Amino acid sequence: MDEHEVWVLRLGHRPGRDNRMTTHVGLTARALGADRVLLAGDATKSRDTIEDITDRFGGPFTVEQTDEPNRVVREFPGTVVHLTMYGLPVQDVEAEIREAHADEAVLVVVGAEKVTFDVYEAADYNVGVTNQPHSEVAGLAVFLDRLFDGRELDREWTDADRRVVPMATGKKVVPTDSEE
Repeated sequence: MDEHEVWVLRLGHRPGRDNRMTTHVGLTARALGADRVLLAGDATKSRDTIEDITDRFGGPFTVEQTDEPNRVVREFPGTVVHLTMYGLPVQDVEAEIREAHADEAVLVVVGAEKVTFDVYEAADYNVGVTNQPHSEVAGLAVFLDRLFDGRELDREWTDADRRVVPMATGKKVVPTDSEE
């Protein structure tokens, strides 16, 4: 099954307040199989951090900013999935979304502050990873893992300067040209 791109759109970035969370949305998108993240508003610090990690640990992964996130949602040429605790249970729609992904790109919308109702209306799927309050980073991670059926965990990274060496205990990061 060929898959099309997966984009993640982070809505509602509030500078100063959301820098860390927006950065983590981007890093989670990258690590768990998305092809690009679009950051709404003035998220330059988050963009720079995500690009730095991509430069050091590999890609491909693209980071962009947009001043028109609602337009991105309305005009996206594929399936739009809005992650919200008010949505349909992920386990009830994941197979249908996975099937759509085989035919077209998927945009995963992740909110910050209150999401306007037009996003709910424009989305092809409003999906809840759980119908309890939780972190948007956790919701994105679970959704991407379900979308890719765990295949994203074996992804190969290109153009990395360094890599993590898996260990039972301890931490080790080595240059990519290392034999370890």
